[in-house]
Amino acid sequence: MYRLLTAASASLLLLTACQQPPAASPERTENAAAAPEATEAPGPGELAPAFTLVDAEGQQRSLADFRGKTVVLEWTNEGCPFVKKHYTGAMQALQREATADGVVWLTIISSAPGTQGFVEGEEAQAWKAKHKAAFTHLLLDPTGEVGKRYDAKTTPDMRIIDPEGRLIYVGGIDDRPTNKVEDLNGANNFVRAALADAKAGRPVQTAYAAPYGCAIKYPETVEG
Repeated sequence: MYRLLTAASASLLLLTACQQPPAASPERTENAAAAPEATEAPGPGELAPAFTLVDAEGQQRSLADFRGKTVVLEWTNEGCPFVKKHYTGAMQALQREATADGVVWLTIISSAPGTQGFVEGEEAQAWKAKHKAAFTHLLLDPTGEVGKRYDAKTTPDMRIIDPEGRLIYVGGIDDRPTNKVEDLNGANNFVRAALADAKAGRPVQTAYAAPYGCAIKYPETVEG
C-alpha cells in the first residue's frame, strides 16, 4: 500500500509542476507534463454530469440547455504553454469546424482566483477576441466544482458529449504530448476524429486518450 501511495504522490507532484515552460530537454518536458494514464469516472459511454456555470457575460449556462446537440468541453488556461501551443491557430480552427457543424463548444476555465489562467469581469469578456477563439461560450468555474465532477486534470483536457447526453470522448486532444508548436504538424487530433465519427454515425474509434498539459489550478493548489 505504501508503495502505491508513493507512486500516486509522485505523479501528482509531476502534474502540478507545470506553471511555465521548463528549461529541461523536450523529453523531460513531455514526461513531466503528462497526466496519469488512468482516469476516474465518468468515462466514455456514461452520462455526462449535469452542471450550471456562469459565462463570461454573466449569464447562467446549463449543460441541459444543449440537450439534443453534440457538445465539446474544453478546459483551458491561457498561461499554460501547452494551451499556448494549440492556440497558435489549431484550437481556433477546430472550434470553427465544430461550431459550423452545429456543435456547441464550451470552453471552461477552472483556475481558482489567484492562480494562473484565472479571469473574471472585463478580462473574461475580452478572452474570446483576445485569442481569436470560436467557442460557443466561455464558462467560469473558479471553485473547480465542475472540473472535478468531470475529473478534468489538465489544460487542455477534452470531453465530447453526444445528443443523448453521454460521453463519447474523454481525454487528451491529440497524440503529441509536447508544448512544441511544430508537433501540431502530423498530430492525430482525437477530438476532430471523434467528431467525424459521430457525424458519420460511426462508433468513436478512439474514445479515451491520456490527457496531457498543465495541471488545472484548483483552489487547493493555492499556497497559503
